[in-house]
Amino acid sequence: MPSSLSSFFWVSVLGAAAVTASDSCSGNTSTAAVSLDSVCTTAYVQQSLPVDAIDGVVIDVDSVTVNAVYNATFSGSDFFPDFTNQSYCNVTFSYSHTGRSDTIVLWYWLPAPANFQNRYLSTGGGGYSITSQDNSLPGGIAYGASAGTTDGGFGGFEAQVSDRVLLANGSLSYETVYNFGYKAIHELTVMGKQLTRNFFSMDTNTTLYSYYQACSEGGREGWSQVQRFPDDFDGAIIGAPAMRYSHQQLQHLWAAVVESYYNIYPKPCALSAIQTKVVEFCDPLDGKTDGMISRSDLCMLQLDLEDFLGLNYSCEATAASTNPYNPQPATPAQSGTVTLDDIRIANLTLDGPKALNGERVYVSWQPGAGFGDADTVYDNTTGDWSYALQSYGLIFAEMFIREQNVSTTIPDFADWTPDTLRDMIYRGWQKFEDVLQTTWPDLSAFRNAGGKVLHFHGESDGSVPPASSVRYFESVRSTMYPSLSYNDSLAAVNEFYRFYLVEGAGHCSPGQCNTPFPQTNFPVMIEWVEQGIDPVTLNATVVSSCATDYLANDQLCSWPLRPVYHNNGTEKTCEFPDEAAFNTWIYDLNAFPMYVY
Repeated sequence: MPSSLSSFFWVSVLGAAAVTASDSCSGNTSTAAVSLDSVCTTAYVQQSLPVDAIDGVVIDVDSVTVNAVYNATFSGSDFFPDFTNQSYCNVTFSYSHTGRSDTIVLWYWLPAPANFQNRYLSTGGGGYSITSQDNSLPGGIAYGASAGTTDGGFGGFEAQVSDRVLLANGSLSYETVYNFGYKAIHELTVMGKQLTRNFFSMDTNTTLYSYYQACSEGGREGWSQVQRFPDDFDGAIIGAPAMRYSHQQLQHLWAAVVESYYNIYPKPCALSAIQTKVVEFCDPLDGKTDGMISRSDLCMLQLDLEDFLGLNYSCEATAASTNPYNPQPATPAQSGTVTLDDIRIANLTLDGPKALNGERVYVSWQPGAGFGDADTVYDNTTGDWSYALQSYGLIFAEMFIREQNVSTTIPDFADWTPDTLRDMIYRGWQKFEDVLQTTWPDLSAFRNAGGKVLHFHGESDGSVPPASSVRYFESVRSTMYPSLSYNDSLAAVNEFYRFYLVEGAGHCSPGQCNTPFPQTNFPVMIEWVEQGIDPVTLNATVVSSCATDYLANDQLCSWPLRPVYHNNGTEKTCEFPDEAAFNTWIYDLNAFPMYVY
């Protein structure tokens, strides 16, 4: 087993927010009196393997690795509170498919028998990774659930799908794409549920509640399961899903396209200065000045970036970034005033992808998202600034669509126009409609199976536009209940599916000052599934703050209700927005002959 798979944990002194398994709903299991030592052995896990769970799957019994972990403490996550004194069995094993030369590794944490609460949790990844490794697994054992993740067969838990998406002859590996698209998570879940039943000696009459939790690419993976496998999960917690995959990945190239097309390259410091003013202007529109934008819809209606013409800016030099997802060279010190050209690129970035004839290609960012995709890079040799190709879009265009390896450039990018981007999106959409787009709007089978979905998205997300989540929710509502009024169809869909915009939050994390983030989604989902408690609002925690007058917890409004503050910001209500504000979230993607769900 690679050393990166060995169990590790963060040790800290816990405060009042600490959560232990005893805080979760109780459940009975026949192994409750059994010690962890007696079951966390190679022999016992080998006997518990789900060898007959999936036809055509062959588990390598000799690949099993097992170690017991005692009294672990976890802290610092945005997705679960700090907790302590958790013991679990750390298990990995590999499997293959009959007739293929593949190897896929699964990784599970199974709670100590005394803490098991008849629950299973699958987790997902981010970016081009199908796994978040052991960053998400603690959120399962904290609530008495065994938790699992998969490497997808991509060569280890630190590998990405892009490492395997092209075969040796340069053609696309469709087996890899389909594993990434939905198959590997499904197999993780089916085998994880059976492993859990076997490990804890659950009889067939005992309910095992099954859940999913992940964000970003992991959010798309969650929808891939809900849409295809209605019986896999009782509840799915889906954050900022990178769905509508071709649109999502390639829209990251939009800012670079317009910079190249118009030959305008704003300095990053100028865009940062504009963004600071955007937050200052839009912050109080919800009725409370607290350092974050809670009503980006009102911001879109009232904001005029030309008000910031002539704004002074100054930034110190920065070192090179080694972020593997978006490496950047060093930048020199920058100073000056915001120009009309700076504002033009900022406006085009916020407006989102359009064809040259003005037809809309995709949804746009909210004003709080910033201008990350528009950041330019400095050439120390020429002294010039130029566009930077965001890696998600670069990889998808070159490897997935064109089926060729890439380094840091698209060879013909200087010739791209907005129409080139539109056509590339359409090409990728058609090529991967059945596997990566992940926008099937009819969730009737999942609803009929009793499944529940908590879907959340940071309103200032700069990686996945929150309007993409709004579009999907509205597609589900209108597809499943076409004959009902808006209010009646909303009530019907909310019986099993609720969506929340997270005020001020960035991509799968708190963003602006005092942002409340939904850190306790799993216990909320447990209450909805196991006790029937409807999450009318979603509990959120201010994980970090930059002011002294913040609330430790907040309640997020269920879409389409929006937050409004009264009495000098001391009272919050969730209210229907007016028509103009609601319509800022609704887009006519008329650049394509087909409807975009």
